[in-house]
Amino acid sequence: MKAYLEIIEVERLEAAAGCLRDRLLIRLLSRTGCRISEALAIKASDIDWSRGTVTILHLKARVRLSCPACSVRLSKTSRFCPNCGMRVERAVAEEKRRHRQRTVPLDKDSLQMLRQYVRQGGPWLEGHLFGLSRGHAWRIIRDCAERAKLGHLDNPETGQARGISPHRLRDAFAVRAVKMDDSGDGLRLLQEYLGHQSITSTMRYRKVSGEEQKEWYDKLWREEEPHG
Repeated sequence: MKAYLEIIEVERLEAAAGCLRDRLLIRLLSRTGCRISEALAIKASDIDWSRGTVTILHLKARVRLSCPACSVRLSKTSRFCPNCGMRVERAVAEEKRRHRQRTVPLDKDSLQMLRQYVRQGGPWLEGHLFGLSRGHAWRIIRDCAERAKLGHLDNPETGQARGISPHRLRDAFAVRAVKMDDSGDGLRLLQEYLGHQSITSTMRYRKVSGEEQKEWYDKLWREEEPHG
């Protein structure tokens, strides 16, 4: 079962891109581990050339449901209000948006590609680097995967096959980072880099990479090894 892309497969994906814009999109997704929405929101003003960093903005929307009679918060499955007992025909939905940002470093080669793209002008849209819709960006990754002859990946939780998508590049970055350093400090740094609020979200990559199970198994037999 293959659950994630190896670095050589990411390189094949990038090589299959038909233009600099598409190569840069794949590069930023795979070298920063950012979400596709975050990549599409990057502006030239977010790049610090002297420090070699890029600031990534994450906009997350949450919908809060409440009782139309007493405004007590409801779950998605609530049929009766736990406070006033009223039968809920239609809950009041309120969308709450939270802005978070993080600044991450980029490697020298990626910065050089980014600099070349900016110098060429790029297909700017309202100051954003790529000028792409989310759907268009997904198609770019899918088409590049087909040209690179990359097969489907297996969902490690369900075992079901899934195609190559922008999020699989985020997964590839995270799994590579865990393989390089799965210590407590390494996981904490990865959590910050990926923009996870909870370390639980980051820890799942440790399981996917196989390191957690291997470490557990090694510990089972370590004491049985001959001494001296």
